[in-house]
Amino acid sequence: MALWKDSPAGTASASPPAPGGASTPPHAREPEKTNVAALSPDVPRRPAPRPEMKESIISADLTIEGKIAGSGHVRIAGRFKGDVQVDGNLSLDAGARLEGHVKASVVSVGGELIGNIENARRVELLETGVINGDVKAGQLTVAAGSRMRGQVEFGYDVEGRAKTESKSFGNA
Repeated sequence: MALWKDSPAGTASASPPAPGGASTPPHAREPEKTNVAALSPDVPRRPAPRPEMKESIISADLTIEGKIAGSGHVRIAGRFKGDVQVDGNLSLDAGARLEGHVKASVVSVGGELIGNIENARRVELLETGVINGDVKAGQLTVAAGSRMRGQVEFGYDVEGRAKTESKSFGNA
């Protein structure tokens, strides 16, 4: 990031001539110093950019048994038997099947999930999706035509407290 100060109209912005009458080239001039403390503290600072999470894919013609754990996004288009615990998102495509427990930030179910979803920030049950198991999520979106058998808890944060918003209705 470069900081500079525009010179007022009518004043020269070039540095004084070097000995012998030659002027200093623009790239060799020392930049003017800016008082950083004078910058407004109200200006929000952007957080350092996070490296983009990669997506791992289990293709439609694969059947895998095991465990998936780590960070990054996972997309399952085939069949997987085992638990999935990722810091990223999990997408279960239409026609896919997952037998196991799921712990992920955002879970999108377009195929069949046989198992529980725990502590997800958001769960999306798509039109072609089927869940046979319990769901605990902060937000739940259910599309028409989807199916589910199990218990659902949503609207709670990770610690199990109800998410509350202060709203006032009517005249105070």
